[in-house]
Amino acid sequence: MLLGRWGFHGVERYLNRLTVKSFDRWMANRLEPCDVFHCLSSFGLRSHRITKERYGALTVCDRGSSHIGFQDEILAEEYLRWGIPYKPIDRVLVDRELQEYNECDLIFVPSTFVYRSFVQKGVPEAKLRKIPYGVDLRMFRPMPKSDDVFRVIYVGALSMRKGIPYLLEALCALPLPKFELWLIGAVQPEIKPFLAKYEGKFRYFGEIPRAELHRYYSQASVFVIASIEEGLALVQAQAMACGIPVIATHNTGAEDLFTDGVEGFIVPIRNTDAIRDRLLQLYHHPDQLLEMAKAALHRVQLLGGWDTYGQRVISCYQEAVMATV
Repeated sequence: MLLGRWGFHGVERYLNRLTVKSFDRWMANRLEPCDVFHCLSSFGLRSHRITKERYGALTVCDRGSSHIGFQDEILAEEYLRWGIPYKPIDRVLVDRELQEYNECDLIFVPSTFVYRSFVQKGVPEAKLRKIPYGVDLRMFRPMPKSDDVFRVIYVGALSMRKGIPYLLEALCALPLPKFELWLIGAVQPEIKPFLAKYEGKFRYFGEIPRAELHRYYSQASVFVIASIEEGLALVQAQAMACGIPVIATHNTGAEDLFTDGVEGFIVPIRNTDAIRDRLLQLYHHPDQLLEMAKAALHRVQLLGGWDTYGQRVISCYQEAVMATV
């Protein structure tokens, strides 16, 4: 990744491809008898085949983002919209992952958005299992807000994929008293010109240790994420667990975390007007903001933590294994 940031994209691609394949070989040589073999997408093609042939195991491909073909297409489209050169996903890894989709018994996905991207690409629904991720409710928790500033926060990579140009365009021009925009996360090179354009209109904190993030979330009024493509952006659940509502695009997996108009708002991608309108609604209606904040905290507690996620995964394993007996 560092080589890619420094412009050595060919070397980065070669090493990434080598890492994926060598890890798969290393793993395949150490496999033991099992009923289920579950592996993150791209990394387990050889291992999936061996566990199925040798042990008759159920094979599970775990995809954390949208279908890789859909992802590559929508990102290429996005970069083209802004006139920025796009480096496509390595075709070798795309083909490898498509083989996994085809050969594995099940594909685990984290959100309805991702599920739809697979169906759109022709993957049979019978293969898909949607299991939303959990959130660490001990690490992410509310703290008292120390002032009366209406503060918008974004946490995550500052990249084209995360829709940062739309976020900046929607919020940086608002002439509102007692209003701030906080940005937290690593900056990708293509975003630097956008940040320079709006310099002075936001506060940038860089990368913050995960254990400290709840302190920043708790000083915000609302969390906004304008992503073009995600699997299920966990920062949304983290913000909710700190007692703040969320404004998010449909392509963040938001509909699996909260209800539009109750714990936050869900808007179309690339729609700065929708982001701005929802934010102004909350700015001018503090009672609604307070109700949404309470609802967000309550909803995320019902969603459960990682133990709940694990229980759902195990249930899927048991159901699928029993179906083959």
